Amino acid sequence: MIIILMFGSALVLFASVMFINQRSVRIVGTLIFGILFVGSTALMTLNYSQHFGMKQETTVTRQAVYSAAAPLPIAVYQPVGTSGQENVLIYKTNQKQKKATHTQANEYTTSKMQFTNRSTPELKTTETRWRFKNSFYKYLFLWSGIDGTLVRRTNVIEYPHTFVKLTAAQAQRLQKKMTDANNSQIQAQAKSFVSAKVQAAMVKQPNMSAHQIQQLSQQAEQEFLAQLIRKN
Repeated sequence: MIIILMFGSALVLFASVMFINQRSVRIVGTLIFGILFVGSTALMTLNYSQHFGMKQETTVTRQAVYSAAAPLPIAVYQPVGTSGQENVLIYKTNQKQKKATHTQANEYTTSKMQFTNRSTPELKTTETRWRFKNSFYKYLFLWSGIDGTLVRRTNVIEYPHTFVKLTAAQAQRLQKKMTDANNSQIQAQAKSFVSAKVQAAMVKQPNMSAHQIQQLSQQAEQEFLAQLIRKN
């Protein structure tokens, strides 16, 4: 709306000055459409520079994610720049995904990882964007392209404590090393480790359900792999 008003008033202002011969009509037309042009231009400038008619709106989304080096419990990241303070986090959104996904790398985005008591990784994304205050401003600045402009974004992947933090290059080398290793021996060691953990837990809690045993087995397997990764 404001764009149409700005260009329309500019055209009519030009026509008033150039083509209206009657002096009184020309003066009135010039004043009216001059004010409209200056006013609409000022409002458009304020919208772009000061976000006039807009407010900041923050949304939080959560998504289950998986290690980019699954089934290995590795929190994969890639340093950005030379300062070592900014990282891109690399992960998968489902276990069957072949090519890993990564967090955004731009001036508005900060990405970090945390290690918690969670049993599975989760990505928490907090975004703040400019939105119009109401329908009036939305239609007034229609086609301005500024609605939804990103102010800042924070990505946090919460990993279980058993996960090991490695760069993408380190994760690739480790995956190759694990592939070249004697897998049958590793599987036997893992089975023995998990079995010992489950038996010890059942001594303390004999009435464990099948679901609890399964969860404990998965956690024990991750713990074994994490220990194996740290040794390598």
